[in-house]
Amino acid sequence: MNPEAGHLWRGPRWALAVLLAGLGMIGPFSIDTYLPAFAGIAAALHATPIEMQQTLSSYLFGFALMNLFHGALSDSFGRRPVVLWGMAVFTLASVGCALSGSIGQLVFWRTVQGMSAGAGMVVSRAIIRDMFPPSEAQRVMSQVTIFFGIAPAIAPMIGGFLFVHTDWHAIFWFLVFVGVVLFIANWRLLPETLHADMVQPFQVRPLLRGYWQLCSNRRFILLALASGIPFNGMFLYVLAAPVFVGEHLKLAPTQFFWFFCFAIGGIMAGAWLSGRLAGKIKPRQQIRRGFIIMFTFSTLNVGLNLLLPPSPFWALPVIGAFSFGWALMVPVVTLLALDEVPERRGMASSLQACIGSAANGVVAGVVAPLVMHSTLTLALTSMGLMSIGLLAWTAVKRQLK
Repeated sequence: MNPEAGHLWRGPRWALAVLLAGLGMIGPFSIDTYLPAFAGIAAALHATPIEMQQTLSSYLFGFALMNLFHGALSDSFGRRPVVLWGMAVFTLASVGCALSGSIGQLVFWRTVQGMSAGAGMVVSRAIIRDMFPPSEAQRVMSQVTIFFGIAPAIAPMIGGFLFVHTDWHAIFWFLVFVGVVLFIANWRLLPETLHADMVQPFQVRPLLRGYWQLCSNRRFILLALASGIPFNGMFLYVLAAPVFVGEHLKLAPTQFFWFFCFAIGGIMAGAWLSGRLAGKIKPRQQIRRGFIIMFTFSTLNVGLNLLLPPSPFWALPVIGAFSFGWALMVPVVTLLALDEVPERRGMASSLQACIGSAANGVVAGVVAPLVMHSTLTLALTSMGLMSIGLLAWTAVKRQLK
């Protein structure tokens, strides 16, 4: 924690949470806003469904690749410059997406979007731990998750409205607007939270040594898996939304928001409860409760898909409950992972985000296209992804205090 943290931000804690959540919103806005226009973009650019799916996976792989570097760069050059450069590049990439005339151009600019979008999310985690001790950091992380949850809830509504009333290009011009607003807000308000004593030299050998130490830290890797992989149990449905919501659940593009309201409502409720429990129960107990909820509703999801035809009346609440369990435990697991290497929190946040987003990319580019045409296969895959995180937590929990 920065010893001068008390002088860096004099406003209310929730205001800093809103600012940092805005950085995290870039990710869901970049994905969820254009999902309702998937079929329209494909028709306009003469793209196949598989080619359109690559606009998701290329974004996620670009996101994963640069996540290795955002945090490490912020450990050397400061949190603020990395955030500002990330927002600037994201805005330019969004202009490129809006002006794309072929599916190849769109895939390229989506990759650049992904490479820049992670800067805010990765660095914001390190900023929280720079500014607050553990229990306070958990509360702020939970507040960030609550505010962050607004974006996926409203993004598909905005995307559906823009697509229906204008065209798909307007969706990416909207992202340009978001990028400009966030750049200006952070340029004016975001303080530099990296203390001078914590600055790391930006040299190849120390950087590689730091990554090697993290990758060989068994507890860190297991915690990163426990926090990042279960998210895909819900994110799988987001990636499959054009098919899952449009074909299986028979909802129109303007009704996609019901799916996101349940999924993100669960995340916001779980994050709120996580903040309320900070300092009141042991971290292990809170994480255990989150996994119990996810396991219970994963099992229920599989059972309902075996017994009943697809219906939004039961499918959406089950996904929302799963999201609640994930959000209940993830702020705690994230902070445990960052505290494994307190002198390199930026790098730790980078690698943690890289592991999670690489998994997101595999699920988007490989898993989702294979399983999204069956609701039962989606449910079984979601349960399997959650189980990977559960096994990782089971393996590491006895090593923690």
